[in-house]
Amino acid sequence: MEIERPYLLFLGDVHDQLAAKTAQGVVDWRPDWCLGQMRLPNCQADTGLADMTIEEAVSKGARTMVVGVVNAGGVLPDHWVAEIVKAIEAGMNVATGLHKRLSSIPAIAEAAAKHGAKLHDVRFSDISFATGKGTKRPGKRVLAVGTDCSVGKKYTALALDVEMQKRGMKSDFRATGQTGVLISGRGVALDAVIADFISGAAEWISPANDEDHWDCIEGQGSLFHPSFAGVTLGLLHGSQPDCFVVCHEPTRTKMRGVEHPLPTIQQVIDRTIIEGQLTNPDIQCVGLCINTQKLSEEDAKVYMETMAKEHDLPCVDPIRTSMGPIVDEIQKRYPS
Repeated sequence: MEIERPYLLFLGDVHDQLAAKTAQGVVDWRPDWCLGQMRLPNCQADTGLADMTIEEAVSKGARTMVVGVVNAGGVLPDHWVAEIVKAIEAGMNVATGLHKRLSSIPAIAEAAAKHGAKLHDVRFSDISFATGKGTKRPGKRVLAVGTDCSVGKKYTALALDVEMQKRGMKSDFRATGQTGVLISGRGVALDAVIADFISGAAEWISPANDEDHWDCIEGQGSLFHPSFAGVTLGLLHGSQPDCFVVCHEPTRTKMRGVEHPLPTIQQVIDRTIIEGQLTNPDIQCVGLCINTQKLSEEDAKVYMETMAKEHDLPCVDPIRTSMGPIVDEIQKRYPS
């Protein structure tokens, strides 16, 4: 789909920064596409962009309002509908990654029809996927996995792709979630795919390629999360990764949105290898990515050094440091 730019990012009145991770992801990786943000009273998120009204954004050239939030169930709160209708009436298109289709909301559908606006539901694909086959295909793949949701799997895959391309390696970022699709302009939001076809969609996302080509695949959820492990497992089987990177946020004590305790990094490594061997018997872990946003510079350094030594793997923060050590490890283990 072609989504017209620039964007006005709508944050609504979300209760924390993580709830606006779609908007933040687009700002971090496509800042030149973003004009400003719009927040309702009591919004607890901030992407750092200039706050704008709909009228101000349109006067500055905004073409699409992007609903840049995620929430449990992917619903669109009723009190946001009026703001979206105002944006349409002012001349903007609307894009969202939520599970609720924009066209299924009468007020939005009617406004779009009246004003000729485009409605983009990036979580939904018009492609019919086959079931996964698990047949070995050429090309190399690295998958970001996590101890929890929202720990940095997308940023890790994006940063891996950037580092590989800097080195002249053949690589592509493969988006598996709505934010990744908005950033890359292609991909499939796997959590909106019917369960029987998740692994097949993952195979479609990362198709056969040159033997020295790397797909850097965005991870989803966690094998240990009681809400989302089904999507995580389907992605693991379908993407058939040669290797994986474990992503972790060290200040959490329980998984996001539930009361289950966070698994250890070693538990994630062991479980990913056990489950991943179904479609790639040679799967292995090549590094750790730590989201150190809530740690001081010194504490982050000490923590990453400790984890690197404990697991005998390169350990980085894809934003704070460099993906270099992990790509070094990949090149060492998989020489071209």
